[in-house]
Amino acid sequence: MANYELNINGRKLRVSAAQEETLLSVLRDRLDLTGTKYGCGEGQCGACTVLMEGRAVRACQTTVQSAAQAKITTIEGLEKNGKLSPVQQAFLEEEAFQCGYCTAGMIMSATSLLSERANPSDEQIERAMNGNVCRCGTYPRIVEAVKHAARIGALGGTR
Repeated sequence: MANYELNINGRKLRVSAAQEETLLSVLRDRLDLTGTKYGCGEGQCGACTVLMEGRAVRACQTTVQSAAQAKITTIEGLEKNGKLSPVQQAFLEEEAFQCGYCTAGMIMSATSLLSERANPSDEQIERAMNGNVCRCGTYPRIVEAVKHAARIGALGGTR
């Protein structure tokens, strides 16, 4: 076991964990940040997606050691002062979820995309969201939610 300082949702947190322990298990089991979901454990479904330095990463494939000192944002870190982020709000308004299990990962991938591209094409949205699996099949609504968030200028991407 080693001690790590993690920067999660703007807070510095200390955890004791084995260096090969996943960021996902630390978030859920040690820090009680359960919005990030365990899906496949292999980085293929996207349920565990978080932002690390603003980029979407799979927390089930990221070790706590590699995440130490990086700026990490989970789904819990997107709302500010009790208000949903524009991407979260767009997903809600477009009813882009059914069971909700994939939603946090989808929102995190969309947030990463929109921080880089203010007005992505359908193809760019589909490419960015590829690897996020929705077992309920709400993909058309997910794409509409990302476009809705882009229209309201969610994150001000530059390209």
